[in-house]
Amino acid sequence: MAYLSIQNLVKQYNGNRIVDQIQFEVEKGSFLSLLGPSGCGKTTTLRMIAGFEKPDQGEIYLDGKKINDIPVHKRNIGMVFQSYALFPHMTVEENIAYGLQQRKIPKAQIKEEVAQVIEMVRLKGFEKRKPKQLSGGQQQRVALARALVIKPSLLLLDESLSALDKRLRVEMQVELREIQRRVGITTIFVTHDQEEAMTLSDQMIVMKDGKIMQMGRPESIYERPANTFVASFLGESNFIQGRLLEQNGDTALFALNGDAKVRVYHADRLVQNQPYTLSIRPEKIRVSHTQENGLNHLRGKVNFITYVGNITIYRIEALGQEFKVQIQNDSTGQRFAIGDEVSLSWDEKNMLVLAE
Repeated sequence: MAYLSIQNLVKQYNGNRIVDQIQFEVEKGSFLSLLGPSGCGKTTTLRMIAGFEKPDQGEIYLDGKKINDIPVHKRNIGMVFQSYALFPHMTVEENIAYGLQQRKIPKAQIKEEVAQVIEMVRLKGFEKRKPKQLSGGQQQRVALARALVIKPSLLLLDESLSALDKRLRVEMQVELREIQRRVGITTIFVTHDQEEAMTLSDQMIVMKDGKIMQMGRPESIYERPANTFVASFLGESNFIQGRLLEQNGDTALFALNGDAKVRVYHADRLVQNQPYTLSIRPEKIRVSHTQENGLNHLRGKVNFITYVGNITIYRIEALGQEFKVQIQNDSTGQRFAIGDEVSLSWDEKNMLVLAE
């Protein structure tokens, strides 16, 4: 059995299933992110693992032991909340020491262990400060140190970076991942930020309406999303309606509006002449001034341009719909203007056939 095993977990409020028979496993020492929109059940799942909520159905096993009926304070789980929940009247070292004091650890040992974790999270020199005297990033480090000092079996993070500004959030992502790897603690992180989840995770779970849509490594989910929801929630995608013309093994030929045709690799067994949703990521599309025809080529017109530093985003009308295209800004890249007639193209392996 995996280190953490979630089996057919259900949680209902007023007859509505907030978590609907989810199950997954987490290996020891790995970092898993629960990703999804607000209300999808990810925080409720985290709270059931922590013990703040009791499942209506299902089992939670930690290191081979069922913990459903074990109280919060006996699960030895560390949790960092979105608000950090620091004690405002306590200093940094007092906040960190609190959990050890509740466990009746000897004072000398508390002092030593608090000093070690303060060093780990780079708060040396801030020991006597109160939370209101700290920046958001420093408060986040205190909350993390307080969770780690008790040497928990599992670390749970509930959107714990969301209160930080973007620059600091990116810095803390790197720092959090380094600490997690150094300590080797199994971690579950709840977030609605897709970039954050991809940066931090060994594995990700994408949730919707209390159900798991897909679980896997970040690159696998991004490159091979299971359905249109995952493709649109994790990154951006252009969706096209296509009709299957023929299939040869895992390669399929589709007809689009007008005379346009596209070939798709890695297509599962499909039904001929049925409509399907095809997907192509904005960064996978090439744009050219040359008006080309043929498979995986569309002719379009530039409607809107957004410069975003390292990339330029083009909105291009083709097939009666708008395509979003991202082009890297470098010395070799072509430039286009609003109103330009252009050609869109992509490699066959980059277009996907998706379930709804």
